[in-house]
Amino acid sequence: MELPKAPLLFAKWPNTLIGDGEPIVLPPEATAVDYEAELGVVIGTKAKRVSEADALEYVEGYICVNDVSARDLQFGDGQWTRGKSVDTFCPVGPRLVPREEIADPQQLGIRCIVNGEALQDSSTGQMIFSVAEIIAYVTRVITLEPGDLIATGTPAGVGVFRDPKVLLKDGDEVSIEIDGVGTLTNPVEKER
Repeated sequence: MELPKAPLLFAKWPNTLIGDGEPIVLPPEATAVDYEAELGVVIGTKAKRVSEADALEYVEGYICVNDVSARDLQFGDGQWTRGKSVDTFCPVGPRLVPREEIADPQQLGIRCIVNGEALQDSSTGQMIFSVAEIIAYVTRVITLEPGDLIATGTPAGVGVFRDPKVLLKDGDEVSIEIDGVGTLTNPVEKER
């Protein structure tokens, strides 16, 4: 894919949030559900028009995020909110790691493991936009409040672009591993 010139923003609502060990639930309306390993950034201080140089000072800490996405809804709608805001589609955890414990958020190994197989294996050093760039970009027009969560983008290897595709199904187990941050693991189940 062609690289974007600026970060692409979309919203995920609070209904999407679940913790480590809680199930990602697949509704019948979403037939092409994908995983996305992402470094989560939790804001600690109100941030508006923050410079890139100062951006990391506004971070409370880092957390593993799985930006679960219903690709059929996402691509079918022509915008991403519904496909990314399905109930349970934002697992986070297992804990918030304080900013001070991560020397450089751009030097962390990041992986997604589905049923024991590493389908994404990269480094945050490969991010198109750094954590600091993303915070500075967002705060030009959106004020970030303490507790706001930014998912910073996913590495190569998502299921929809694999050949053959690898989409989440009932009975799967998905783990997001980020060096120094932890491992987030969630079962996948069909809505009952």
